[in-house]
Amino acid sequence: MQTEIAVLGGGPGGYAAAFLAADLGMKVTIVEAEPSLGGVCLLRGCIPSKALLHVAKLIHESQDLDQWGLSFEPPKIDLDGVRDKKNKVIGNLKGGLKQLAKQRNVTVIQARGTFENSTTLKLSQVEGGPELEDDTLTFEYGIIASGSSPTKIPAFDLPTPRVMDSTGALELPEIPGSLLVVGGGYIGLEMGTVYSALGTDVSVVELTDGLLPGADRDLVKPLEKKLSKQMKNIYLNTKVVGMEDKGSSIEVTFEGDLDEKVQSFDYVLVSVGRRPNSKNLGLENTKVVVSDKGFIEVDQQQRTDDPNLFAIGDVAGEPMLAHKASHEGKVAVEVIHGDPAIFAPRAIPAVVFTDPEIAWAGLTEREAKEKNREVEVSKFPWVASGRAQAVDATSGMTKWIIDPKSEQLLGAGIVGSGAGELIAEAVLAIEMGATVRDLAESIHPHPTLSETVAWASEVFLGTATEIKKPAKKK
Repeated sequence: MQTEIAVLGGGPGGYAAAFLAADLGMKVTIVEAEPSLGGVCLLRGCIPSKALLHVAKLIHESQDLDQWGLSFEPPKIDLDGVRDKKNKVIGNLKGGLKQLAKQRNVTVIQARGTFENSTTLKLSQVEGGPELEDDTLTFEYGIIASGSSPTKIPAFDLPTPRVMDSTGALELPEIPGSLLVVGGGYIGLEMGTVYSALGTDVSVVELTDGLLPGADRDLVKPLEKKLSKQMKNIYLNTKVVGMEDKGSSIEVTFEGDLDEKVQSFDYVLVSVGRRPNSKNLGLENTKVVVSDKGFIEVDQQQRTDDPNLFAIGDVAGEPMLAHKASHEGKVAVEVIHGDPAIFAPRAIPAVVFTDPEIAWAGLTEREAKEKNREVEVSKFPWVASGRAQAVDATSGMTKWIIDPKSEQLLGAGIVGSGAGELIAEAVLAIEMGATVRDLAESIHPHPTLSETVAWASEVFLGTATEIKKPAKKK
């Protein structure tokens, strides 16, 4: 078989690249081991987890309505129904991608692909997949979009379904009595939130001194406060040093400042990060260079060291985010098409879909300190927002990271209801090189949480009227 563009991987980056290439008139073939497009994000990640987090949010909201004079009986949870609805959401989106590929005449081959050389993929049949008409695909340009997988720790890789990674946790095998989440990152906290809402006693263990180690502490604080009430235990500065399968439970040994060094849990979720899928691709038969951490090295045009090959998404470097992958995929295709394009974002948003949500983009306070960069931080507390008061979201906060001389917006952070939606305005402002005054002079609708984005900029200017009179700027 022959094609112009071969895309190895059908996730958010892969199918975005393939669809754009087809729209630009190129002949495109996607090689994907799964029976459908979508990648980890759709099949075992972003989408199913957000569907389950929606259920968790509804449960939590129903429990907090007493203050409004409303009371509900504890929910009767039909786990099969929850699982079926989640799978229906996935199925709808899978079907949509199939139709989009068909409409664009993009060829999709279910197979595993390995590089024989810089312009040839060797195809092998996937277990349970269709027989292949041809086991070789030649191409002019290849885009590697092989994604990533959950990091496995050999000592925790026990042959029992009671020790899960994020994929296993999303299957909702049952509602366990107790669950230990190993790792206080976004994946562990999101899944811990789901299981806690369903009635599980959830404990979280984190090696560092705080949850979400990469985020600014003031953003994490409201979440830690709420999780301390929802979760049974949160162990910080604590290490898991042993794990043993006891049949009906998992015995875990801890090292750290806690009374019970050995505890038993019905299930354990190991969520300690992800690793790039760069092995077993035949990259040694190309000129592609792989870093010590397993990432394929690329330039700003997503080019590898091999002139015929590009790499995008998780396998091409951090942050491992679906929206980053799709943008990189489009850049790679535009470069192949001969258009002037580079991947040079000023801000890539990150969102943690817990309750409350946390989102940030651009420069963080933490990064500014590490770089010894002079910045000013301007914060607006949601307790002063009428909308936040009305929807009981007063623990939230919006902040800007600002260059004090040019007054340019460098970064933003938001914690609170809908932070993931609100951060989009901040991303646009940072990308456009906006100043604090640009944002402050943009009229926002009232009463909305979006006002806090503008009000945080007014705090810097000394013109905020929703809080106590600030000191005037010189």
